[in-house]
Amino acid sequence: MSAPAAPIPGTHARRLAALERIWANDAGWRGQLTAVNHGTIAMRFIVTGFAFMLVGGLLSMFIRLQLAWFDAEVLDPERYAQFVTLHGTTMMFLFAVPIMEGFAMYLLPKMLGARDLPFPRLSAFGWWCYLFGGLFLYSSLLFDAAPDGGWFMYVPLTDATFSPGKGPDFWLIGVTFSEIAAVTAAVELIVAILVTRAPGMDIRRMPLFAWAILVMAFMIALGFPPLILASILLELQRAFGFVFFDPALGGDPLLWQHLFWLFGHPEVYIIFLPAAGVVSMIVPTFARRPIVGYAWIVLALVSTGFLSFGLWVHHMFAVGIPLLALAFFSAASMAVAIPTSVQVFAWIATLWAGRPWLRLPMLHILGFLVVFVLGGLTGVMLAFVPFDWQAHDTHFVVAHLHYVLIGGLMFPLFAGLYYWLPLATGRMPSESIGRMAFWLVIVGFHLTFVPMHLTGLLGMPRRVHTYAPELGVEWLNLLSTAAGFVLAVGIVAILVDAGLCFAHGRRARPNPWRAGTLEWALPWPVPNYNFASAPRVDDAWPLWRDRGLRERVARTDGLLGDPARGRRELLGTGIVSARPEQVVFLSGSSWLPLLSALAITALLACFIAGWYWLAAACVAPLLALFCTWAWSTGWRGAPEEVDAGDGRMLPSQYACRNAPGWWAVVVTMLIVGSLFASLVFAYFYLWLGSDGWPPRGMGEAALRGMHWFAPGLLAVSWLAGAVASAALRAGFRRRRRVAIPAIVAAAAALGSVLVHLPPLADAPGQPQAHAYASVVWTLAGFCALHLVLAAVLCLHVSARIGHRLVDAARPLEWRVAHAFLRYALVQAAIGWAVVHLFPVLQ
Repeated sequence: MSAPAAPIPGTHARRLAALERIWANDAGWRGQLTAVNHGTIAMRFIVTGFAFMLVGGLLSMFIRLQLAWFDAEVLDPERYAQFVTLHGTTMMFLFAVPIMEGFAMYLLPKMLGARDLPFPRLSAFGWWCYLFGGLFLYSSLLFDAAPDGGWFMYVPLTDATFSPGKGPDFWLIGVTFSEIAAVTAAVELIVAILVTRAPGMDIRRMPLFAWAILVMAFMIALGFPPLILASILLELQRAFGFVFFDPALGGDPLLWQHLFWLFGHPEVYIIFLPAAGVVSMIVPTFARRPIVGYAWIVLALVSTGFLSFGLWVHHMFAVGIPLLALAFFSAASMAVAIPTSVQVFAWIATLWAGRPWLRLPMLHILGFLVVFVLGGLTGVMLAFVPFDWQAHDTHFVVAHLHYVLIGGLMFPLFAGLYYWLPLATGRMPSESIGRMAFWLVIVGFHLTFVPMHLTGLLGMPRRVHTYAPELGVEWLNLLSTAAGFVLAVGIVAILVDAGLCFAHGRRARPNPWRAGTLEWALPWPVPNYNFASAPRVDDAWPLWRDRGLRERVARTDGLLGDPARGRRELLGTGIVSARPEQVVFLSGSSWLPLLSALAITALLACFIAGWYWLAAACVAPLLALFCTWAWSTGWRGAPEEVDAGDGRMLPSQYACRNAPGWWAVVVTMLIVGSLFASLVFAYFYLWLGSDGWPPRGMGEAALRGMHWFAPGLLAVSWLAGAVASAALRAGFRRRRRVAIPAIVAAAAALGSVLVHLPPLADAPGQPQAHAYASVVWTLAGFCALHLVLAAVLCLHVSARIGHRLVDAARPLEWRVAHAFLRYALVQAAIGWAVVHLFPVLQ
């Protein structure tokens, strides 16, 4: 088949100008507040992440000064505990994960051949939540209420009895608020990788960075909910007297540790896997050959994701776990080294078989290989239970953690920063400043943390503001402190070099590293729309195979090259094959993300101040904003089919089964399901550790009353939803034939809540009386909340059916609402069975 004719030059120029006008942010300060473009939002994530890194690093310098000598008085014990808590929290929650998500948001559309991410307003909302959550946490310093319970906030130290101030509340609410960004980004990135790849980029040709981000995003979807649940439970205990963690009333402090580390150990690999993806992109470029063992690396990434969820007890070897369980988790902790080793050997083999080019990015990759392997070796040491019992809660663990996290994140991060700076700035970083900074970092790092291994083996405990002179570790600590400042100077030098590159760097030629992936086909400055028309890919390294690709991606005679509709359009492709399947219409600049984040901030501020009624009042404007957001997503004039250019007619996303909205609700149900599973886990964990569960009288009372009507109403809601779906598929012209069953489904779901909750309020007793009552109240409330949300969604879509925004040809929104309704009904049925049937069956 002959290639399409090139557009007339004047037409081409007009199309490019129209594309830039459509995709550009609004001018002035309004544009900064309403921007949703992926490049703008990603840069904000990256800059904010580095800002929090500098703040966390400054705190670490105060910590090191306090530990420089055994009788130092830089920080008093209380302030030291606050700085340790904020340092760890900042690096784990406000730097490591958000900054890698920022890199992914910036790079993935360019790597995948897409114009943007599929949910621009969701990305913007996530960044505002991230920013406000971090500021919320640090505002505790202004109120002299900084958290001091460590970045893991173990109970009972952090419950209201032992920490009566607001410090833990700032941590619990601020961290949970900022985690909204991580969760929303996970939804965004999963859907982007699944359905917005360039035509021809099937799963065998995806960049390894995309594979790493895909696994990371699924790990976030499964791993963050246990921590979110733990934070909610502890805040309920602190604010309202629930007793989940009170052993005197049926609770268990170890429940917090289980929930926290169900998040905490996958978190290490959530941080590492994107960094490994960066390494897998840079090594082939500087080895001048494709990566060795592409399929093995993909398998290793997926295996690491699975195995990481079986290691959480690795952090709890010293709490009295049975020996059989210790043996299992010890073996699992060592087994996870296997897929990591596969990647390391693949990188080394690629360098061995290629012609390595030693430039700044490769220097940091070599530093990563050395540091991370050493950190992995100490991790294997800690996987041995007898050694862990000796080294637990000493500075040996601190040193190991920093070797893994700085080695596994910081060096690949700086390698990626130098590697993609020419793409973002059009300029080259300074080779001399960069090399000097690298050696400062590598020397300062080893001299900081190697002595910590020794001080830990000599018995120096962590999280303690001083130490006994009899340990004889003051000179090692002084060396660590001095080297820590060398490390800090090196990191600041790297960031200064990167900042200067934007204005003063040497002009870069196109594709200066001679890389083979699609992002380097873009011109500079990179257009807001990335690609004038959707590129076609036939290899994992398209620029090495197709020399004319750079010229073709700037032409407007391909798919979506004609912007005549005046809307932001994105090409949707098949999950496996990447064949063109749909045209996705994206939202433009909007105030809704900022206003929604501000409403949540106001609600949380009122809650932490104890103004609960005012916090409840903030729910109304928040719901109004979300309803406005949902209503504005549709396009009344959206056709069933769209002329996508290049002679193709494609369905719009409203008529496509593989729509981004559908996959978004699937991932959302995965996240909510993980949250629900964590809550059910808490119920049965407390049961296993209790002498009587439920306490005498509580279980029997839970079986009386109107509860038995709830399952029937759930079944009615399910059937009514099925009738509405059948009517929509049948294409009835009378809109009420679809809307009425949808309304009935919503009413039955709400009815089940009304017949379940009021009688339940008297059945298990007050939630302050026993952990059983606390969990039952929480479980029932959790299910009721999702039934209400599902009912609101059904009513919302019913209204849109009445306004002709949803019909048989464009059923997407009802498919989304119906899927969530069915999930909420199944969840409510399981919750009902746990509450009402389990006390009888046990």
